[in-house]
Amino acid sequence: MDDDGRYRDNRSDFVRGAKDIAKVAKKQVGKKVGRGVDRMADEYVKRSYNNDGYYRNDSRANDDEGHSDSTEGHDEDDEIYEGEYQGIPRADSGKAGGVDGVTSAAQQFRDLSAYEGERRKDQEELAQQYEVILQECGHGKFQWTLYFVLGLALMADGVEIFVVGFVLPSAEKDMCLSEPNKGMLGLIVYLGMMVGAFVWGGLADRIGRRQTLLISLSINSVFAFFSSFVQGYSSFLLCRLLSGVGIGGSIPIVFSYYSEFLAQEKRGEHLSWLCMFWMIGGIYASAMAWAIIPHYGWSFQMGSAYQFHSWRVFVLVCAFPSVAAICAITTMPESPRFFLENGKHDEAWMILKQVHDTNMRAKGYPERVFSVSEAPLLLCAALFNTLIQYFNLLNALMLLRSHHSLKLLYFVRVTYMMMAVWFSMSFSYYGLTVWFPDMIKYLQKQEYASRTKVFFKEKVEHVTFNFTLENQVHRQGEYFNDKFMNLRMKSMVFEDSLFEECYFEDITSTNTFFKNCTFIATLFYNTDLFKYRLINSRLINSTFLHNKEGCLLSDISDDNNAYMVYFVSFLGTLAVLPGNIVSALLMDKIGRLRMLAGSSVISCISCFFLSFGNSESAMIALLCLFGGISIASWNALDVLTVELYPSDKRTTAFGFLNALCKLAAVLGISIFTSFVGITKAVPILFASAALAAGSFLALKLPETRGQVLQ
Repeated sequence: MDDDGRYRDNRSDFVRGAKDIAKVAKKQVGKKVGRGVDRMADEYVKRSYNNDGYYRNDSRANDDEGHSDSTEGHDEDDEIYEGEYQGIPRADSGKAGGVDGVTSAAQQFRDLSAYEGERRKDQEELAQQYEVILQECGHGKFQWTLYFVLGLALMADGVEIFVVGFVLPSAEKDMCLSEPNKGMLGLIVYLGMMVGAFVWGGLADRIGRRQTLLISLSINSVFAFFSSFVQGYSSFLLCRLLSGVGIGGSIPIVFSYYSEFLAQEKRGEHLSWLCMFWMIGGIYASAMAWAIIPHYGWSFQMGSAYQFHSWRVFVLVCAFPSVAAICAITTMPESPRFFLENGKHDEAWMILKQVHDTNMRAKGYPERVFSVSEAPLLLCAALFNTLIQYFNLLNALMLLRSHHSLKLLYFVRVTYMMMAVWFSMSFSYYGLTVWFPDMIKYLQKQEYASRTKVFFKEKVEHVTFNFTLENQVHRQGEYFNDKFMNLRMKSMVFEDSLFEECYFEDITSTNTFFKNCTFIATLFYNTDLFKYRLINSRLINSTFLHNKEGCLLSDISDDNNAYMVYFVSFLGTLAVLPGNIVSALLMDKIGRLRMLAGSSVISCISCFFLSFGNSESAMIALLCLFGGISIASWNALDVLTVELYPSDKRTTAFGFLNALCKLAAVLGISIFTSFVGITKAVPILFASAALAAGSFLALKLPETRGQVLQ
């Protein structure tokens, strides 16, 4: 009984509020918008609810307006069922009113196009009204402040992509990672971001952009912090997965959030400027890795159970942008567009007034008053209520139709094409950007192997080796009473050799093996030359004492190579700066589609030159070229996604497409890297074909330049 009473009270308040909104808005707006308000006012004045939830004539609700002609002659029993008003017949209508039902349905079909036209007109009116308000608020200090705040969140996303790749060479030593484990750790971030984009994008359309972004960044910060301290591989993998889930919400929310504070003529340019923070995140991660990870003295350990090395300091530092973004976002308001979508026009008006006053004070006009009264926002709320009625009616009529709405089919078609463009772009971009460093490593190994020194049938007696042995192959050698002490072996191979009465002490080795060797009366003390490094070898009266704890690492461990990886990543991210600037300056001049398709075509052509990249320097140059060209495509795609979808579906659609992007990234990385050292033709062919398909489909999308947000 209490629930029914509250429902009746709320419904009565809603009806009275709608009448007041219509009256105020009708006085404040021009003739064009007056038509939409008149329709809404007439709708609510003529109808109200009785206690049972049916539409009926109520003289108390119409005291100010008088009785409606359409309700005269109705008595207490002459009630219109709510569902019947929306086009849904009563349950018993098929028994007694078959002919009338058919006639009513036919009339509804005839009126459907008229209702759709009215709905589209109201949608356009609402978008135009909000655009006028943003124009009144101006563009200035508030938007630039929000730009830097949201830029921190986007920067955190850029950092997340690079963290695992930079720490792997060091983390594999602490966690004894196998090749499959390293591969999974590299992909787990993308899988987490895929889940996060889908979840947070949908949630932002329901509880708000600001609140959802705070939640997602908090999850990212917490688990990024934990991943710096956990010791085991499984724990680290889980923390990076959940950290990726958190940061996955940043891209879809940030672009939608910022776009709803931008007027139409500023939107394309400033969303493109915002993309620069992703580049800044990559530069930050590269610089911090370069400055921190090689400093092995920045570490401590508690026995053999707990170790905190320099790469863990780097992981901790990489969480700072996310923490800074959380602190900054708490000072910013929610999107007023989101409040209007949910009928909170008072809150929306206060935020828009804050935007206006902040910008005017910064420009030296503190006395300028926000001339937009609450009436236009009340109009927006009124139009939203009217649109809800139209949607309810159209949905009911859809149940009686055998085919879908053309508008629905249009959005389905656009979404499928957007999915194809996002997938093709992500598949080629992420696949190539991960394939490039792997190819560089492969070329480094090839060059390193070309400098290998080979020793054949050497005989060494009574010699002490206490210096580094590196990149050598010894075949059929004989070593008698030799000592190998306090040294490092790097990429050493002994084949078919004899060691008699030799002594190995305090040996640290990398990529070192003994194949078909014989050890007679030889002692191994405090070494990491475990028996699994002795392949098909014989041990006669030989002993291993106090073996070192360590892992079998197949990669070349070289500090110079680590610096090269950080430097290449730094150059790759810095190379997108020219593309960012060009796309920002031209986005509103040449349009989103030309920018997207043109950049994709040029990126496709640049893939052809990868066939000529047979040296390390050539691959680095091609990496920079590809990154600088393709960034314009990404900027145009982000802007286009924001502008194609209505406000109540914007972050949901963006999140879904971004999740698809990360799935394509996983597939591209897995396929492309599997061909490293085998052939370059297949990755280049796949990337070129995907980019060509994406550029072709991009031209089929609708252009959104010059349009207001839906």
